[in-house]
Amino acid sequence: MFQKPSMASVVWCLSLVYLVQAGLPQAYLMTDQRGTCLRNQRMTDPEGACNRQDTPSSLGQWDVDRLTKMKAEMHQKIQQRLQNVTEVKKKLELSKQTVDRERDLSLQSISLLNVLIKKGKNELVKIRKKQKAGAKHGEMIIEDLEQEISELQRRENELEQLSHPDDHLHTLQSDSLPSKDWSEISVHSDQSAGMVRRFLSGLVEKLLGEIMKLSIVELRVAQQYAVDVTLDPETAHPKLLLSEDRKQVSEGPSWLDLPDNSERFNIYLIVLGKEGFSSGRFYYEVQVKDKTEWDLGVARESISRKGQVYLGPGYRHWTIVLRNRDEYLTATDPPNVLQLREPPQKVGVFVDYEEGLISFFDVNKQSHIYSFTGQNFTEKLYPYFSPSRKSEDNAAPLVITPVNQPDKVFTS
Repeated sequence: MFQKPSMASVVWCLSLVYLVQAGLPQAYLMTDQRGTCLRNQRMTDPEGACNRQDTPSSLGQWDVDRLTKMKAEMHQKIQQRLQNVTEVKKKLELSKQTVDRERDLSLQSISLLNVLIKKGKNELVKIRKKQKAGAKHGEMIIEDLEQEISELQRRENELEQLSHPDDHLHTLQSDSLPSKDWSEISVHSDQSAGMVRRFLSGLVEKLLGEIMKLSIVELRVAQQYAVDVTLDPETAHPKLLLSEDRKQVSEGPSWLDLPDNSERFNIYLIVLGKEGFSSGRFYYEVQVKDKTEWDLGVARESISRKGQVYLGPGYRHWTIVLRNRDEYLTATDPPNVLQLREPPQKVGVFVDYEEGLISFFDVNKQSHIYSFTGQNFTEKLYPYFSPSRKSEDNAAPLVITPVNQPDKVFTS
């Protein structure tokens, strides 16, 4: 009858397989701590590995060194796996904190919105009450006017029936006419003037505050995916000057004598990042201060390098641009006008490849600028830069700057 082997036997056999794969000499393949099995010996002991009457063998110095090296390699792999486990746990905890924080902020925003909606309803009730009060006041004025009209009509009829002037004079002297002054009638048709505007202004201000809180969290999470971006000189337009460390770009005074390779842009002042990304998330920051024009974003590897570069995601790039000092636009057809309260000094670019998301941030103000969403990426994406034409007020370079990752992702 078959007897189930023990766990120790299973582990021992697996160890033999590992030793075979590691290249240990076959003379020692069947050795365990209790004895030695010959190379072709039949294993008959379910709880052991072989007949214990065999002559024990000893390991030579080569084998000791080999086993020591294997043990060190196994220990290193174990430590690497433990480190991987720690990193995964850390990322899971960060993800949980991010989700919890965004959920809490969302609930706060929803609660605030409910409060504001309730307040708005109360304001509408006040408007309705004012309208009713104004209507009642108007009805009272109409009633008084109608009474006076009736009285004046009655007197007019009486005067028409008088036959003698003396009777007419007597009537005028004995019964005075209504004397109320109706030249200024106080009835306002704009009972709610300004109330709706004031309410909506307050609503927008509070909602912007909530959006700012969410933007700060979103930016700080994005900064956790910072990558080291450098410029690729093989893609740079011949008139672009790149710094030695490949972190700055501006237009030079003349064209450089460079080969017209297939990767190089030859019409527009564009340069791409050196490294492309085909999965995951990445983030980088670019200093744009003291500039009046620039383009920033990402582009597909297959973007047109020669001739006309058309605008928009349909033409393989997703960018925002500055034109004429204060016109911030999306590079789309037609462009979307971006209403920014202040010019950004440093722009952060975040990409989530799987989610089809490209987001832009004002780093210093910790505010969201714009996002392209629902995109379908099928090839590598490269950071995209254009300092635009150099002029007296657009001489500063675009500068890729280090990302200052915050100690804490979340704010209170």
